[in-house]
Amino acid sequence: MKISDLLRLSADNLRRRKGRTALTVIGVVVGTFAIIVLISLGIASNANNEAMLQSWGDLTQIQIWNYAYGSVGETPKLDDEMLETIRAQEHVVAATPFYSSNEINASIYAGKNERYEAYFYESYGVNMTALQAMEFQLQSGSWIPDDLNLGKKKIPVLVGANMGYGFQDTRKSWNSGKRQRWAGETDSLGNPVPPFVDVEKDKLTLRLMAYDSNGNEKTQDFELVVMGTFVSDTSKHYFTESGIAMRISDMKMLEQAYQKLSGKKNSSSGSSVIIGGSGGVMREQDNGYREVYVKVDDVDNVEEVENWLHDIGYEQTNSMTQIRNEMQASVAKSQMILGGTAAVALLVAALNIANTMMMSIYERTKEIGVMKVLGCEVGKIRTLFLVEAGSIGLLGGAIGVALSFAASAVLNNLNAIVAFFGGEGIDLSGLTSVMGGMASMGGDVSIIPPWLVLLGLGFSMLVGVLSGLWPAHRATKISALEAIRHE
Repeated sequence: MKISDLLRLSADNLRRRKGRTALTVIGVVVGTFAIIVLISLGIASNANNEAMLQSWGDLTQIQIWNYAYGSVGETPKLDDEMLETIRAQEHVVAATPFYSSNEINASIYAGKNERYEAYFYESYGVNMTALQAMEFQLQSGSWIPDDLNLGKKKIPVLVGANMGYGFQDTRKSWNSGKRQRWAGETDSLGNPVPPFVDVEKDKLTLRLMAYDSNGNEKTQDFELVVMGTFVSDTSKHYFTESGIAMRISDMKMLEQAYQKLSGKKNSSSGSSVIIGGSGGVMREQDNGYREVYVKVDDVDNVEEVENWLHDIGYEQTNSMTQIRNEMQASVAKSQMILGGTAAVALLVAALNIANTMMMSIYERTKEIGVMKVLGCEVGKIRTLFLVEAGSIGLLGGAIGVALSFAASAVLNNLNAIVAFFGGEGIDLSGLTSVMGGMASMGGDVSIIPPWLVLLGLGFSMLVGVLSGLWPAHRATKISALEAIRHE
C-alpha cells in the first residue's frame, strides 16, 4: 500500500463520519487556540517589558559606582589601566568613565561684552569612541577625534540639544522673567522662542574662577569649540539634554589648570570619599573614576559581565538585568498557570481522538479483516489509523492557529474596532498585568511569531498521533478470521 493510498483511505474514512470527526476536531481547536493565545500574551508582555526597560535606560549597559565600604584598598583602583582590562573582557563592547570634577568653579560666557552667562555644570569627560558604541546620537556636527588639536586654550566639545537655553541675560535683574529663556517656550503667536545663544555659531568662553588667600579673584579663559550637538536622550545621560561632553584628557587638563589657579590640589571639600570599616577615609581621586559605564554586546550577557565585575571587587553596579529577570519570571509563572489550563483542553481533545479511533476500529473490524486476508502488512494497518489520528490533530491545529491570529488581531485593535462602532475605549491593562506585563507602554497585547505557529501545528499533530497509538495497536491485534465473520 502506497503512501498516497494511505492518505486517500484516511481522508475517505474521516469524511464518512463527518459529525464525529468535526466534534473531535473542535476539541483540538479549542486546546490549540487557548495555548497559542496565552503564549502570545506572554510574548507581548515580555516585549512591552523590554520596551519599558529600554525607555528607562540601555538594557546592555552596566554602571559601576566606585564607592565601597570596608578596608581602604579593598576595591581595586578604577583607573585607565583597569578600564583596559574591562574592555578586554569577553562580551564587553566599550567602557568609559563619565568624569566630572567637583572642584572646578567656572562659568561660560557668550555674546557682546559677555552679556550671557551659563554655569559650568553637567559637564563630563568621556571616551568618544565608547559613546558611539553606546549608540549616543548626534543631531548635527561630528564626533571629536582623539588626536584633534585646535590650538592652545581651545577645547572641542559636544553639547546637549538644549544647552543654549542654559544661558541667562546678565543685564536683566534676577527677578525679571526675561532673564532666561526655556526650551519649549513660545511667543504670543505660538512660535518657538530661540535661546539667547546659538551654541554652534557664537563664541563660547569658559572662565575658571578662583580666589587667593586675600580674597582676590583669579581667572583663566578657554574657548569651547562646539563640534556637534547631541540628540536629547536622558535615558542614556542627562548631558544629552543640556550638558557638555568633552574628551577625558581635556577635562583633566581643566581640573589641573583650576588647581594651579586656586593653589589647591586634591581638595577634599568637593570630593566624594570612600569610608573604610576601620574609619579610614580614601578620597575619590585615590581610587580612580567614580562613575564608569560598560557596554555589553547582548542583553543576555549582561548578568555574566556584571557578576565578573563583582568578583574582581566592584560591588556597587547597576543594570536592568535584575528587574528584567524578575519581570520575565513573573510572565513565565503566569504562562505556566494559564497554559496548564489550556493543556487540560488538549488532554480532553486527546481522549476524544482516542475514543473516536476506538469506535472507528469497532465499526471497521470487518474491513480490517479483509485487509489482512488480502495480504496487507500489519504495519500498514497501524500507519493507516495513526495517519487518521494525526490528520485530526493537524486539522484542529490549523483551525486553532487561524482563530488565534483572528483573536490576536482583535485584541491588538480592539479600541479601534470599538470606536468604529461608536463605543468607548476598552482598558486592557488588567489583561496585560495578569501576564506580568507593563501596560503603560501601549504596545501589542498579543504577538504570534512564526515559531509559535509551527509549535501549535506540531504539538496538535503530536497529540493526535499519540492519542491514536493505542487504537492503532488494537487494530493490529484483531484476528483476520474473526474480523471477516464480524457483523
